[in-house]
Amino acid sequence: MKGTETINYELEKNLEVINQLDELVGETVDTVLLDPDDCWQPTDFLPDMTLPDALDEVKKLQERAAGIPDTIITSLIGNMITEEALPSYQTYFNLLEGINPEGSLLSERGWVRWSKAWTAEENRHGDLLNKYLYLSGRADMKKVEQTIHRLIYNGFDPKSDKDPFQAIIYTSFQERATKVSHVNTGKLAHKAGDDSLARICKTIAGDEARHEKAYKSFMSRIFEIDPNGAVLAFEKMMRKQIVMPAVLMGKGGSNPTLFDQFSAITQKIGVYTGWDYARIIDHLVKLWKIETLTGLEGPAAKAQEYLSGLAGRYMRLADRMKTPDEISLAWLK
Repeated sequence: MKGTETINYELEKNLEVINQLDELVGETVDTVLLDPDDCWQPTDFLPDMTLPDALDEVKKLQERAAGIPDTIITSLIGNMITEEALPSYQTYFNLLEGINPEGSLLSERGWVRWSKAWTAEENRHGDLLNKYLYLSGRADMKKVEQTIHRLIYNGFDPKSDKDPFQAIIYTSFQERATKVSHVNTGKLAHKAGDDSLARICKTIAGDEARHEKAYKSFMSRIFEIDPNGAVLAFEKMMRKQIVMPAVLMGKGGSNPTLFDQFSAITQKIGVYTGWDYARIIDHLVKLWKIETLTGLEGPAAKAQEYLSGLAGRYMRLADRMKTPDEISLAWLK
């Protein structure tokens, strides 16, 4: 019982801090996120099927896409599937303690408005990549659709224990990781001769960069208000390791190792690697000035020590990590 009381007490304290941020988060919705009428939409990047030359434009898209290596297409599909599971992410965010106490998606609370506006912007990413891949003719869309279905069917658990502090650590990390993945995919698309896909990836990465900046600013404010709680949450999340949102894409299906195959490809072609994981840790540790935090109490001081050396440990691990010799391609025609 004592352990349960400690956990409840910690969550109650974190809840108070989260409530203090509600106005800031609401202002961020209005200043950082965009009104739907002002946002880019998938159709801005794709052939207009209402025009007489639409099929000619589709043919040009397919000719450009034909030169992209299978590994890049597979990585792109995995990125797209991750983006398409947005219903799970909005649900998860609204289940966090203190985010939506009214249990209403019509709530005017800053955090609830954020969860809706953020995932609405993210939703365009999967839509755009899905339509691009469909028109390209490079993907087995039935298999892709089955994977999307299964990922949403299985749900999403980043192991943040309903703690909003840990969740914001997670999203700060994950938005940066997604940005890196899209940037690197765009570079490879450009190298393969598809500047249209390169522009798509760059645009999506720009969204992820805005979202990353917002989440990091939320967490920076939490570090100012409650440095002990913030550094403990950071440590907990990193000890559990950041689990990618698409980790359950193959669970229960005919290919349960599908996510591992996807991860091996991104590692092999340099879309998202162990070095990227280590560099994100290093970035966040420096951003939140973990090494120079003062006044930390017992467990928090130990967490500070752990986090200060963490990026170096992961970098050494990445240096020893072997690039996969053999990879299995999925979702291709």
